[in-house]
Amino acid sequence: MKQANQIIQLAGEAQNVVITSHRSPDGDSIGSSLGLSRFLKSLGIEATICHPDPCPNFLNWAKRSDIILDFENDTAAVKEAMTNADVIFSLDYNGAGRLGNDMGELLTSASAAKIMIDHHLNPDNIFDVSVSHPEVGSTSQLIFELIEASGNFSKITAEMMEPLYLGIMTDTGSFRFDSVDDRTHTIISKMLETGLNHTAIHENTFDGNRLDKLKLRGYAISEKLELIPEMKTAIVSLDEAEMERFNYIKGDTEGLVNIALSIEGVEMAAFFAEKDGKIKISFRSKGPAINELAGDHFQGGGHKFAAGGVSFDDMNTTLARFKSVLPDYVK
Repeated sequence: MKQANQIIQLAGEAQNVVITSHRSPDGDSIGSSLGLSRFLKSLGIEATICHPDPCPNFLNWAKRSDIILDFENDTAAVKEAMTNADVIFSLDYNGAGRLGNDMGELLTSASAAKIMIDHHLNPDNIFDVSVSHPEVGSTSQLIFELIEASGNFSKITAEMMEPLYLGIMTDTGSFRFDSVDDRTHTIISKMLETGLNHTAIHENTFDGNRLDKLKLRGYAISEKLELIPEMKTAIVSLDEAEMERFNYIKGDTEGLVNIALSIEGVEMAAFFAEKDGKIKISFRSKGPAINELAGDHFQGGGHKFAAGGVSFDDMNTTLARFKSVLPDYVK
């Protein structure tokens, strides 16, 4: 990473460092934020982590004693931190819009030096330093490469590596996506040399299911899964009433779209979830241009084979629009 020394110098000279990541936090946004914060602390640099919304319950274990402020519950503290920041890290997102309107405006108006470290396509040009590698499977891997390239490899510890392993693991589908290469496995090997307990990370992430969560997922698969065989596409949709019926909490539908994609003969999957007056959409693909579909029709984007979007129409209208444009992207 050619910008490593510049990044460390900027952070080291700053009085106030803030680490931000995108709305709807996942394993990579949480993991890269915590990993960078712990690394900076080893250099004597204190950083404040500010996210738009709270960490989902199933990832709370990763925080340990660290604090992640979120704009929904800690609005004043986040505003103060970002307004007074000398350096703001933007991790796992490529533009202010991924923070939501209010926190996005804080980023764009901040006088701080803005450092983006990300692996999504088509980054905005609002950053002073941009580390953009869409070919890499996770931002957490990029944080590891920052540590290594900065000459501070001797400072790595199991506690520092734990959230980075979490981020790599979750954003690569437990190391099965085609973004995984020999470099990824070399990094994991180096992490394990610190005494990292990778088994505990898998168990903490995947083996703490609430009964309501399992019932919701069972209902989604048995009652709300729709196949479009001629398009090799699977759809799962849940409206707000259905999720409330199963006492939904953030994180309960994580990975449902991947289950749909795993069906024999399916090459594209989409999950539609209604919440707070809008429909959030997760897209996954084994080949079709899912990032283009999300950007062209659902104000979204992401990776070539994994993307997100949003619709402000009702569920029926949204599903009809998705089905109508499918033939343009599935050849």
